[in-house]
Amino acid sequence: MDLDICCIGHITLDKIVTPKSEVYMPGGTTFYFSHGINHLLNSTKANYKPSFKLIASLAETEMKSVDDIRKMGIDVDVIPSKKTVYFENIYGENQNNRKQRVRAKADPFTIEALKDVKAKYIVLGSLLADDFSLDVIKYLSERGTLVVDAQGYLREVRDEKVYPCDWENKLEALKYVDILKVNEYEIEVLTGIKDLHQAALKLHEWGVKEVLLTLGSYGSIVYANETFYDIPAYEPINIVDATGCGDTYVMGYVFKRSQGASIEEAGKFASAVSTIKIEHSGPFHGTEEDAYNRIPEELRIKK
Repeated sequence: MDLDICCIGHITLDKIVTPKSEVYMPGGTTFYFSHGINHLLNSTKANYKPSFKLIASLAETEMKSVDDIRKMGIDVDVIPSKKTVYFENIYGENQNNRKQRVRAKADPFTIEALKDVKAKYIVLGSLLADDFSLDVIKYLSERGTLVVDAQGYLREVRDEKVYPCDWENKLEALKYVDILKVNEYEIEVLTGIKDLHQAALKLHEWGVKEVLLTLGSYGSIVYANETFYDIPAYEPINIVDATGCGDTYVMGYVFKRSQGASIEEAGKFASAVSTIKIEHSGPFHGTEEDAYNRIPEELRIKK
């Protein structure tokens, strides 16, 4: 059976500090993606249930987080690393902003370690600029529809501090990226353009087929097939922790696209799962029905 979705990246050790709490927990795209998609896979009422595999890299000391994922029934391959990525995320009252420090870095991914990867959707959970090289991107682009979050390519670590940077070799790399997730700050860094719609058009000009532009509490914009889709944000019951919301958005979007959903439906679903996730610390743990119930009746896609 062909694999539908493969998510690749480092599982991190995160320290999350908010005005209300201080929490230590696993993190990273792979962590939020795998836990979230497990709940959707177990609750979906769609005719098609996508197959999913996780490829994670971390040190032996943090293997419990992998054991917990495997106990859920998720297929996990582990690429050993000397160290686990250790992030410190500090939020103020405004959850759209955070300060970051990186206490430790893990080994980058290699083509050799990923030579057997093949899936309809390959999601790269880039956390830092050197996680996935240009050669790895080129290789994986031939193995499936390549989904990339730009965040990792736009931050480098010096003396534990995270500094913004531009994406090295971006003009070459973006030729191979099918779906790119960015926020409003990242898209301006990449393109040098303040106007969000013009910036999305520039990314498309550089080769990206679907641009996912998340705007926090202002919703999101998806550009694909020469069309802009304005996706609203849905009001959360309360705001607890925004860590992993971008990863959750990508997870919801790819999950629905793998089931054959339209771009607009997938975007609205992704927005809904992100809303549910922000209401608590840790990954999304609702159901598919919970997500659809967050979308107002008048905004739902009629079947």
